[in-house]
Amino acid sequence: MVINIVNYDIVQQVSLASTEYPEGVSEFEKAGLTPVPSEKIKPFRVAESPVSFECKVKEVIELGDQGGAGNLVVCEVVLIHIKDELLGEDGRIDQKKIDLVGRMGGNWYCRANGEALFEVQKPLTTMGIGVDNIPDDIRNSTILTGNDLGRLGNVETLPDETTVNDHKLTDLSEIFLHYDSDAKGLESELHKLAHALLKEGKVEEAWRTLLAFNN
Repeated sequence: MVINIVNYDIVQQVSLASTEYPEGVSEFEKAGLTPVPSEKIKPFRVAESPVSFECKVKEVIELGDQGGAGNLVVCEVVLIHIKDELLGEDGRIDQKKIDLVGRMGGNWYCRANGEALFEVQKPLTTMGIGVDNIPDDIRNSTILTGNDLGRLGNVETLPDETTVNDHKLTDLSEIFLHYDSDAKGLESELHKLAHALLKEGKVEEAWRTLLAFNN
């Protein structure tokens, strides 16, 4: 079995290939796609596909017999083909170059490029403190969102007291002076600032800002 990844350049051809042509009709010819011999398995792969996986089928699980049920195919990937022009300087696929599309319902697809792309730092090599270890006054904020809390909970350690104090005396001094006798207003303003910092990916600075309130 071959899994061919679909990008925007070939999505119309791939859609055409999904037509239920009679047995014996080549979907490659109908769609205008180019068959390329695989190296480890029998089925051909699509030359125009940015990434192709040569796979051995391990199990086919039937998910029902009604409309839209389909099957779940469990495979072992034995070889991956990646077009060189898609790789970045780090040797990994550059998501801004591959221009992937995703299948939605009916006639709808979505395109992963431009401003639709964003990164989420995955805690694969680190151990985040978790949302449960965020102080209650921050965790129960009416300003910070669930995504904000997720970013805050992804750090391994909190900034130390000295770092927080330095941030308070330099970057936050004007805010503290302005809200000198308004603790509630000060907390709200700091949470708004932290929310803005988190949107910019400045997690460490956001933590220092939030912890400065009770420091």
